[in-house]
Amino acid sequence: MLPLSLLRASTDHPMLVELKNGDTYNGTLLNCDNYMNINLTKVILTSHDGETFYELDSCYIRGNTIKYLRVDPQVIDKVVDESHSSYRGGRGGRGGRGRGGYRGRGG
Repeated sequence: MLPLSLLRASTDHPMLVELKNGDTYNGTLLNCDNYMNINLTKVILTSHDGETFYELDSCYIRGNTIKYLRVDPQVIDKVVDESHSSYRGGRGGRGGRGRGGYRGRGG
């Protein structure tokens, strides 16, 4: 399971985001991009000391400031099920032995 596939599957689900500075955001994931930048709606922001709370309609969080994400366990189960159902096995491609097939350099 890839982190971005888990994050994309979490769209419209509640999540907790902790930043490197210690602030935490609790809200519903609206969308995300390949850099793990995320948009949250219905957000409650808790300061790093835990004494100050803010209620926000929406917010944007830059991906490189995120320390960790906590997502709904049901979303994790859904992503695991999808990844097992799409597994095909094998190497894929045409055999993968480089440019000459099974024969050596001499032709």
